[in-house]
Amino acid sequence: LKLEASVYFGPKMLHEALLRLCQAGGGDSLDRFEKTMVDHIEAMHDERADFETMKEFAIEQLYACVREVRCSPQMKQPLEEAETRRTPGRSEEPQTLEDQLQAGLEDSFPASDPPAVVSTAISGGAKKLVGTDEVLKKQREEAAKNNDRS
Repeated sequence: LKLEASVYFGPKMLHEALLRLCQAGGGDSLDRFEKTMVDHIEAMHDERADFETMKEFAIEQLYACVREVRCSPQMKQPLEEAETRRTPGRSEEPQTLEDQLQAGLEDSFPASDPPAVVSTAISGGAKKLVGTDEVLKKQREEAAKNNDRS
């Protein structure tokens, strides 16, 4: 009965303990645990004829348990650095960001407009391509002029 209890509840206890380890120490602690345990298992020696096979099986079980913990929805995921996610050349000015957001929202309605309408091959010759910051700044200036005239 003791053996059955160990076989049934042992993996569940290990899973929960590893989840708590990750929540406390992050995913790196799980990697360190896995490496340490593999080293310990491989370093063990016994006179039994099937001991090497038992060690291989134990390592397979360890990998399966660690993989299960990594895939768990309760696993704490490390946050990405905002700097690495930013688009190169992205404006940091709050007003520009707000204008870009508003322009993006306006462009998305109605949703039935095909996205391929945006083309540089416009009839009537080449157009001067300017950045978003310049266009939005010009729009703000024009809006300010129109408000002053009113």
